Amino acid sequence: MELYLDSVDFNEIEEAFQLGFLTGLTTTPTFMHRHGITDIDGAIVKLSGMVPELQVEALGETYEEIVEEAHRLLTLPLKKTPVFKVPVSLSGLRACKTLTDEGHRVNVHLIYTLNQAYMAMEAGAAFVCPLAGRLQDQGHDAVSLFEQCVEVVEMYGYPTKIMFSSVRHPDHIRQALLAGVHVCTVPWGVMKRLCDNSLTAVGTEQFFEHTRLMTMRVKEMVQAVNPTCNIDDSVTTALVKMTESAMGAVTLVDDKGQLAGIFTDGDIRRKLQEKGRDVLDQKLSELGITRNPITISSDALLYEAVKIFKDRQIDNIIVLENNLPIGMVDIQDFVQLGLVG
Repeated sequence: MELYLDSVDFNEIEEAFQLGFLTGLTTTPTFMHRHGITDIDGAIVKLSGMVPELQVEALGETYEEIVEEAHRLLTLPLKKTPVFKVPVSLSGLRACKTLTDEGHRVNVHLIYTLNQAYMAMEAGAAFVCPLAGRLQDQGHDAVSLFEQCVEVVEMYGYPTKIMFSSVRHPDHIRQALLAGVHVCTVPWGVMKRLCDNSLTAVGTEQFFEHTRLMTMRVKEMVQAVNPTCNIDDSVTTALVKMTESAMGAVTLVDDKGQLAGIFTDGDIRRKLQEKGRDVLDQKLSELGITRNPITISSDALLYEAVKIFKDRQIDNIIVLENNLPIGMVDIQDFVQLGLVG
């Protein structure tokens, strides 16, 4: 089934045809009116240079007017000869036969019955275009009509493609495929949703998550700030550095810059409960700090950090490079990326 875009919005047309596999574009005077286009000829010329195939209205109330309008359109500086769209009527069918005999292709549209479709096929229409959405709005079985049209084309060998149009939602495309139609013309808003599926989205995110775990290094997750205190600094100093860095812990080092421990916001709360406000002026070295904090190499893969978080039930891991602390990774950063549940 060939896929056409149904639009006159230049921005979405450019975006849609970047897919590289759309067959062409269908337009209507209604679309142009909705988008405030007043220079219809200019729009048609521009569109003819944007898409592989353009289907455009040759509008007229009589046979002569329809053929004259088609011939007039051919005088425009078009990049390629368009398919002429003509509403079904006796005048339209006569014009379809004339234009087809001249070597042009015609889409007879606004089809609502099999009899109309049959007459268009007999007139040599390259496309017969019933309107699914409009038929269903009126309570008709649109899918049956498309199936009947396809069956007639195959039974009698008409060189006509049945086009599914007036698409309102993704399920219309499923209906078109199952009905065996040859062409479906779809608004961009609907076309963009054809790949949407919640299970696909979940599975794709899992792939990304697992790839990050197996390829990213811990150093890529280290915070830009590295709140560090000397073990002889006061509890207040540690509290200020936690606040400034928006992290829940500070790395403690000795006078040589070697890792000496870790002090967390949980430690502060516990010490305040035990000793009261006076603890804020005490040195960190006097408080029984954690001397052997959990560490990880900066070159370790993320899954190793995740395993530590889960196994040790901690919130922060100190990252070492050449045995010196260069920062911390926080479990919340992993949660935000979906790496830890």
